[in-house]
Amino acid sequence: MLQRRGLGRSGLEITAVGFGSWAVGGGGWAFGWGPQDDADSIRAIVRAVEGGVNWIDTAAAYGLGHSEEIVGRALATIPAGDRPFVFTKCGLVWDPDRPMAPPRRVAQPVSLRRECEASLRRLGVESIDLYQLHWPDESGVPPEDSWTEMSRLVDEGKVRAIGVSNYDVALLERCERVRHVDSLQPPFSLVDRRSASELIPWATAHGTGVIVYSPMASGILTDSFSRDRVAAMADDDWRAGSSRFTEPALSQNIALRDALRPIAARHGTTVSAVAATWTLAWPGVTGAIVGARNPEQVDGWLPAGTLALTSSDLDEIAAAVAFTGAGEGPVRPEM
Repeated sequence: MLQRRGLGRSGLEITAVGFGSWAVGGGGWAFGWGPQDDADSIRAIVRAVEGGVNWIDTAAAYGLGHSEEIVGRALATIPAGDRPFVFTKCGLVWDPDRPMAPPRRVAQPVSLRRECEASLRRLGVESIDLYQLHWPDESGVPPEDSWTEMSRLVDEGKVRAIGVSNYDVALLERCERVRHVDSLQPPFSLVDRRSASELIPWATAHGTGVIVYSPMASGILTDSFSRDRVAAMADDDWRAGSSRFTEPALSQNIALRDALRPIAARHGTTVSAVAATWTLAWPGVTGAIVGARNPEQVDGWLPAGTLALTSSDLDEIAAAVAFTGAGEGPVRPEM
């Protein structure tokens, strides 16, 4: 059975791993992952739920609404008693006539309410279990105004808990003074370890749950990742333009991935599972969002929900980080 942990003070008990549906949104937008088969997406979601995963993380912006629609279609195939929690996000507004233009970061109260209603329709649910501000506002709206509106959505029963993604400590403090921040969603992986410096400790001190995204570094820290895969990426796959997927970082990241293979072998599991479990070893981390484009990828990371790394494993990983020079940020959690 997958480990379960309390998401801060929200009252939600979630499995250590959750299904991430960024790639489910497919291609054709600014931060897409290239073409994606919807039937594969639905089968992947169902496989994860059948494997014990009890939450799905999506966002309105993923595929410009398409990811939420696919999640809604998957939910409709799952018996009501088995349905997972649904987490989604708001605060990114796109122009349907310019899908390849990056969405604008807008957290105006009226926009957040409009987005919430649209997400409820696409997902086919009466209430969103966790509603998160996707990125800090860039339109001039004070965070206090945005967070007050998010609080109203809770009071009205449209959402159960509220959180933020990609916020720094200063913004978290301003939101916390209005209403408790139920959850924080930062990027966190062996390649990007910066959140361990201030963000995760802040959340721990304030009773805020932490669900980390990209624990496998957007595919780098998986068993089958290769330079050939990078070369074959679609033109509308955002990763093709990311510094992590180009030299010199690419060679460093692959070397770090390779260093995880002996650890995975000792535990009889996958590199993907080891990478995700490393993030879960940090005090204060509640869960890790792990994506999949087909059921086979789900099978690759699902063991992270039960795996435990030893102190020796963590020492070995820290040594590999130092040797390869990959990424940045603290390298080892305290046991």
